[in-house]
Amino acid sequence: MGLKLDNVIPWGRSFEEYVRMFHLTPTDLQSSILDCAGGPASFNAGMYRRGHPVISCDPIYQFTAAEISQRIQDTYSTVVEGVRANLGCYVWRDMESPDRLGAVRMAAMEDFLADLPRGFAEGRYRVAQLPDLPFGDRTFSLALCSHLLFTYSDLLSAEFHWHAIRELCRIASQVRIFPLLDLAGEVSPHLKSVVQQLQGEGYQVAIEPVSYEFQKNGNQMLKIGH
Repeated sequence: MGLKLDNVIPWGRSFEEYVRMFHLTPTDLQSSILDCAGGPASFNAGMYRRGHPVISCDPIYQFTAAEISQRIQDTYSTVVEGVRANLGCYVWRDMESPDRLGAVRMAAMEDFLADLPRGFAEGRYRVAQLPDLPFGDRTFSLALCSHLLFTYSDLLSAEFHWHAIRELCRIASQVRIFPLLDLAGEVSPHLKSVVQQLQGEGYQVAIEPVSYEFQKNGNQMLKIGH
């Protein structure tokens, strides 16, 4: 059956996971990047340390680091125990156990929390949410969206997905979305219609394999170009 959640929760991935989830090349990492719905991921912090600052946007950034930390603590056990109850839905190759998963995720989120106050002051973290973003057309070379679109297919409608992805395509030359599975581990019911609509409007659309896989068969991203 797989994990089920009643709402979107803060749960961050690391810089290294982003590189694998989105098949980011050294050239990609030097381009102008938006991490949309970035949540408490440490990608922004990792990029800043490497001298390639990016912009992350999420409504959660309206809150202080302390408030976000409390929200993470409140939901941490829900995710870890949910994964533990559905062990067969995941690939235990890079993560040896649910406890190890929790430790890796918490380390990434603590990295984010340490970076947030300075990054927010510097404008690297922006309060914004799909489907309406406060950026001009083609502001970014690349827009990334991790574990929101398609992941929460039971909470976010097909119409929301369509408008959100169109908005990402407006503000970036290329869009990459990962994964294409919902929380239960099934291919999102919105994927086919979104691909057809994008192709109908002349976008270049590809489903590409990546080296990252935690959800079983969750090793593909959607790449959209103009």
